Amino acid sequence: MSIPESHTPARWWHALPDGRIQCDLCPRDCKLHEGQRGLCFVRRREGGRMVLTTYGRSSGFCVDPIEKKPLNHFYPGSSVLSFGTAGCNLACKFCQNWDISKSRETDTLVDRAMPDEIAKAAERSGCQSVAFTYNDPVIFAEYAMDVADACHARGLKTVAVTAGYIHDAPRREFFAKMDAANVDLKAFSDDFYVRLSGAHLQPVLDTLIYLKRETDVWLEITTLLIPGQNDSDAELEAMSQWILRELGPEVPLHFSAFHPDWKMRDVPPTPVSTLRRARDIALKAGLHFVYTGNVRDTAGGITSCPACHEALIVRDGYRIEDYRITPDGRCPHCGGAIAGRFGAFGHSFGNRRIPVAMHRARA
Repeated sequence: MSIPESHTPARWWHALPDGRIQCDLCPRDCKLHEGQRGLCFVRRREGGRMVLTTYGRSSGFCVDPIEKKPLNHFYPGSSVLSFGTAGCNLACKFCQNWDISKSRETDTLVDRAMPDEIAKAAERSGCQSVAFTYNDPVIFAEYAMDVADACHARGLKTVAVTAGYIHDAPRREFFAKMDAANVDLKAFSDDFYVRLSGAHLQPVLDTLIYLKRETDVWLEITTLLIPGQNDSDAELEAMSQWILRELGPEVPLHFSAFHPDWKMRDVPPTPVSTLRRARDIALKAGLHFVYTGNVRDTAGGITSCPACHEALIVRDGYRIEDYRITPDGRCPHCGGAIAGRFGAFGHSFGNRRIPVAMHRARA
């Protein structure tokens, strides 16, 4: 059963001389007449102002392992309450969550929850954090920021899983509410972004630089490797060198396997060999923490000490098989600091995915 739209006043817009209004949230700069929606579909002009039509409305809630976001250096083994809404401000032809992010039907939004209800549900479920994911939280920033405030009031962390396609002013306000972020760096060419995502590369690079240099947000990066599109040695080398130069060697990089979906069903899945080749290129470039995902690859899930090369976290999928990092984030063998956010490790949440019924949070 669907729930009615909730039209909440939105931020980051201004009136234009020709009578339209312009959304200032992301680089698309959508210009709207009365009743029109932006490309994201969830931001609409109504009564001469911008409104967010998905505030308090979600496509569902689940408890996931934090490693699924993916975040390998942010309280490993912990659980996270994950949720999203509908719509997206990119137009990726390869979207792996297209049923949510490409949805223009409000019927996909079947759960209603206000910010404090979500924080209560996360606390009740034993989660250490709440993740804004499945679709891009940038487009429901007002809702995500209010949820983040409610989470912080209860001692919970917040995680943004995002493509990073956002203007500077809202970027500063949005990420001020986040404790961690995984940013999708979809490729390292503007041509790829234009052809396959309907966007541009530079705003994403700007977000990455901002997060690393100007915030305390824990940052990890994911690149979905698509055969023949963004997986050449030259592009992988250029991307790795840029990350090393602009962000430093300690930002974890995840290479994920593509599976045929949405408008690219004729492209074959990414071979494991491609992910391993990409990982080797990034490690040889000087990055310390490089992982593979969406495939079974034990070596690609190991966190090793950059100083003494001891294996400190061994993973099987999302399950941690061996954990040796000290609570203060150090290697027990050589004492070297391991980049990330760590604490006392009890057990691994593992490969589970537990749906959460939000009506329980109202009790």
